[in-house]
Amino acid sequence: MLVRAITAPGLRRWCRGQRGAAAACFPLGRALLGVRGAEAAVFLQGLLTNDVTQLAAAGDKNPASPAAVGVCFADLGGAPFSRLHGSTAEEPHLLLECDSSVLDSLQKHLKLYKIRRKVTITPCPELSLWAVIPGEQPGDASSLPKCAHQALLLTPDPRADVMGWRLIAKKGANLSEMIPGSQVGDVQDYHRHRYKQGIPEGVKDLPPGVALPLESNLAFMNGISFTKGCYIGQELTARTHHMGVIRKRLLPVTFPAPPPGPGVPEGAEILTESGKPAGKFRAGRGELGIALLRLAHANEPLCIKLGGDTVKLSATTPEWWPKAAAK
Repeated sequence: MLVRAITAPGLRRWCRGQRGAAAACFPLGRALLGVRGAEAAVFLQGLLTNDVTQLAAAGDKNPASPAAVGVCFADLGGAPFSRLHGSTAEEPHLLLECDSSVLDSLQKHLKLYKIRRKVTITPCPELSLWAVIPGEQPGDASSLPKCAHQALLLTPDPRADVMGWRLIAKKGANLSEMIPGSQVGDVQDYHRHRYKQGIPEGVKDLPPGVALPLESNLAFMNGISFTKGCYIGQELTARTHHMGVIRKRLLPVTFPAPPPGPGVPEGAEILTESGKPAGKFRAGRGELGIALLRLAHANEPLCIKLGGDTVKLSATTPEWWPKAAAK
């Protein structure tokens, strides 16, 4: 994502403008991988689904952007990529956000394509990643002050307005000083919030080698450019998009009550009442979850066979989706 930098005084002005809403800050425990060098943007342009050249050239004029690596390396699906430095005179330094469990795999994956490119690919353990969600209303990017300071980075989450902001800070930073009046929230509440909104994140929701960008709603989350030209895996994504036939999508699902025992296993088959296969359960928290469902059955009563029990669930279409997107 393209990151707007905000100084601590700027953050205080921003917080005072939130009509008294207390912001909740969630430590995500995700990893950041830095790609630095004169050819960083050109290198990533051939690997990511989004247009990295726009990020490199736009300064702070355009909103942030998520992306996926190729077709199936999908932990970046919906996750941001960031520009750390705002000055075009500085060496480009881009950040990729990913699930911490695949940091090494992602680094090795990128290095396979590095060849002679003038880039360095290194983790950024000195930085921490936070989600900032206001207490009363979704944020408005126009309300963010534009300050040129690189010690702290804050940007509207590019995936959907309901997801608030993404914050990159130095590890050990005092959030209460940077965002006065904010509270550090339980990260499980953050996951419940995004499951309710149908926002995938991490390898459980987007298993590498399995999840596809369009089925994962990456186009809805501003994560795919259909005009940037070729990248690895572009053919399948572009052909599916132009044919206009997407039979399965990730959807938020709700159980009447939290499933018994350890919960629903990842990959559990979801059935219609008549027993027809409807999709696969990906992951969830309590009574909320996310599942890859056939759109033809998304509005029907659904169930999962869990041991000797039949657990009912229902799917919904997120309000932030484009109209008629699920049709």
